[in-house]
Amino acid sequence: MKVNIDREGCIGCGMCAEICPEVFRMADDGLSETYKSPDGFEIQVRDAAVGCPVEVIHIKE
Repeated sequence: MKVNIDREGCIGCGMCAEICPEVFRMADDGLSETYKSPDGFEIQVRDAAVGCPVEVIHIKE
């Protein structure tokens, strides 16, 4: 699994970092970013993608 965030569409709500801080974090600019591999956290990453209010988390199998 690979995951990325379309940072241009991110609103910086921080929901993804709350659901899965092992993969997502808030960058210095206030937007979310991925900083680690999603290996072992696939369920949490999917939950973050489904819950993203602006649907900018994209998963590739």
